[in-house]
Amino acid sequence: MIVFSAPSGSGKTTLVKHLLNIFSVLEFSISATSRSPRGKEVNGKDYHFLNTESFKKEISNNSFIEYEEVYPGTYYGTLRSEIEKIWNNNKIVVFDIDVIGGLNIKEQFSKNTLTIFIKPPDFETLEKRLIKRKTDNSEKIKIRLEKAKEEMTLCDKFDHLVINDDLEIAKIKIKKIVSEFISKK
Repeated sequence: MIVFSAPSGSGKTTLVKHLLNIFSVLEFSISATSRSPRGKEVNGKDYHFLNTESFKKEISNNSFIEYEEVYPGTYYGTLRSEIEKIWNNNKIVVFDIDVIGGLNIKEQFSKNTLTIFIKPPDFETLEKRLIKRKTDNSEKIKIRLEKAKEEMTLCDKFDHLVINDDLEIAKIKIKKIVSEFISKK
């Protein structure tokens, strides 16, 4: 498994999509969330959208390998069925998940997991990226920035740290890291 984690707005989704276009052995793990779709997000493609009640029911059914209440009242998690489906296709699972979720996966599957933390060049750049993508109001951006401060203190718990200050250079770095991981499998 390959875990990409980062504060929201760091560019991890862009980098993960880049890798999925390069390596056919990788398959994206679609996370579940209790939040509503943003923009053009599609259920079953971008996320498995569940209402809060359904999400909590899946928690009680032990359907998740990991889950987290990332923001108050907003849950994210990885469905066990999603991972099993990818493994049954003989693919390497790729995660684009929050920092705590990434560390939880690393703890459970430490021998078979590569973890990569994507870090913005600085806090001001992160704020500009969140504003520029126009998916959140100013209150949500403030919450995301507070969360980012906490998440960045955990970057040293990951196998690799890639600073995304230049997207093309970050793409080259993650391609090399992932290529080396795949070649060992």
